[in-house]
Amino acid sequence: MKPIAYRRRKLLRTAAGLSIGSAALPWPAAAAPGDAGLGASYDVAGDIVNLENAYYGIMARPVLEDYKRNLDYLNRHNTHYLRTRFDREDMTAIRAQLAAYAGVAPGEIAITRSAVESLQNLILNYRLLKEGEAVMICNLDYGTVMDAMRELAQRRGAGLVSVTIPEPATRQNVIDAYAEALRRHPRTRLLLLTHINHRTGLVLPVAEIARIARERGVDVVVDIAQSFGQLDFRIPELGADFVGANLHKWIGAPLGLGFLYVREGRLQDIDIDCGNTEHPPTDIRARVNAGTLNVAAVMTIPGALAFHARIPLAARAAHLRGLRDYWVTRVRALPGVQVLTPDDAGMTGAVTSFRLKGKTSFEDNVALARTLLDRHGVFTVAREGPAGGSCIRVTPSYFTTTAQLDRLVAAIRALSAQA
Repeated sequence: MKPIAYRRRKLLRTAAGLSIGSAALPWPAAAAPGDAGLGASYDVAGDIVNLENAYYGIMARPVLEDYKRNLDYLNRHNTHYLRTRFDREDMTAIRAQLAAYAGVAPGEIAITRSAVESLQNLILNYRLLKEGEAVMICNLDYGTVMDAMRELAQRRGAGLVSVTIPEPATRQNVIDAYAEALRRHPRTRLLLLTHINHRTGLVLPVAEIARIARERGVDVVVDIAQSFGQLDFRIPELGADFVGANLHKWIGAPLGLGFLYVREGRLQDIDIDCGNTEHPPTDIRARVNAGTLNVAAVMTIPGALAFHARIPLAARAAHLRGLRDYWVTRVRALPGVQVLTPDDAGMTGAVTSFRLKGKTSFEDNVALARTLLDRHGVFTVAREGPAGGSCIRVTPSYFTTTAQLDRLVAAIRALSAQA
């Protein structure tokens, strides 16, 4: 087992070497959509075709091995390491590395256990909402985050406004839907935007909507749980002052990791969480009160970011979009098949849902997902919430092959013929 000083030097070298764009490799030549390439770094059970990768992005083999080493190291050195290194220099170095990867300052982020925890803390501790004002959500936002917005409104005697995302969605009609809702509800104070929603996979034009909101004096909080690590962007490009993210979907870190972001100069507008006195009021970490984190998982953040940084974000995003396009182009014209994300550039990534005509209830789609698994060996998930009814969500990942997507296409063709 390496001594603490050695591990400390290694962590600092990793953090220093992962500034934006450094040490990036081109996408492996073998990794056209569906080929081995980067997928060879993942150990995946072969009993089914797993196309439900928006829930948890498994660790690549090098990250998993690093996590195991960190578990062993922590178990051996326990509280001596925690109190003399981790709680001090190591956590500082990890935050600095994560902030650089997100394109923000270390003092603007705090590590949490998930995007949900991050967003709940930001929303429920938002100080500026007054009685008679309103908060705004949409029908495709994440359920527990919508709950937080409702709770905030109830606590403050404020209203709740919900935007319905049109079907079929286009860049312009989505922007218009938010612009009209903001025009009709001028007392809106806080707007929730979900960069990639977990129901259909639609990518919101967040920067444009945030600009419209800002012109009306509306604060924006953005959920980037599905987009961070999947799409090619940095947090400042979103134009929002408050953001919640996780690291265990498209970054591929261990389960139970996220972070919140508050733009410099806005910290005073988010209350201290649960009276936190561990950090001063001027420290963003006072906005998190999670107790003891999964320390070994946090120790693995540098390894996860190092692995993710091997491929430029633009190449990752294009690869995932290519996998999505592969199956969508083969089923979009089938009778009775409705694909719920447009093919427009910038409006979708890896995640896309479909439904069969007439199969709009959640129960219908649970049954369809079961049929896909039992008859075709393809694992997907039913989602509810879209304006036109429930749907089936399909999410390939870095290890997905075109042969696996061909099985999905054949299954959808069979379902279409039966319908």
